[in-house]
Amino acid sequence: MKIVAFGASTSSKSINKQLAMYAGRLATEINPSIEVEVLDLNDYELPLFSQDKEAELGQPEAAKAFFNKLGESDAIIISFAEHNGSYSAAYKNLFDWTSRINQKLFQSKPMLLLATSPGAGGAVTVLAAATGSAPYFSGEVKASLSVPSFFDNFDTDKASLTNTELDLKLKAAVQSLLA
Repeated sequence: MKIVAFGASTSSKSINKQLAMYAGRLATEINPSIEVEVLDLNDYELPLFSQDKEAELGQPEAAKAFFNKLGESDAIIISFAEHNGSYSAAYKNLFDWTSRINQKLFQSKPMLLLATSPGAGGAVTVLAAATGSAPYFSGEVKASLSVPSFFDNFDTDKASLTNTELDLKLKAAVQSLLA
């Protein structure tokens, strides 16, 4: 089984990428034969989507490459950064370009959707939006989890959750993805 995991942010210090990587590591602890590929959205940088740009460029190679990475996987883990109550601009732009290749961009893959933020809200607004919209783009959401107050609940040196209750919830969510 191959899992593609990524944080929906281009920050070099993305807490969402850290959370997605931890969830991927939990999957390999459950089943050591699982391969996890962590994507970096910086590898898929694109101009801002518009119909004019699409007419000019067609389907950019970066969008095709991202679509293919999703297609080559057996499951997807995404941890969403919340910017002003919504998706990060980088993720939304990549999503828009990729959905023009095929609106079913998640390709019927089982998904674990996560979100975290430094604050107590835990990026629940963007997580709700992502969870609600994924089925329209052929994503099968198996579980979702918000992790509030990231720096209070995650040890960045050990790359793991320190909050026992949240860690148990994440482990159960990963189990749901793998079931």
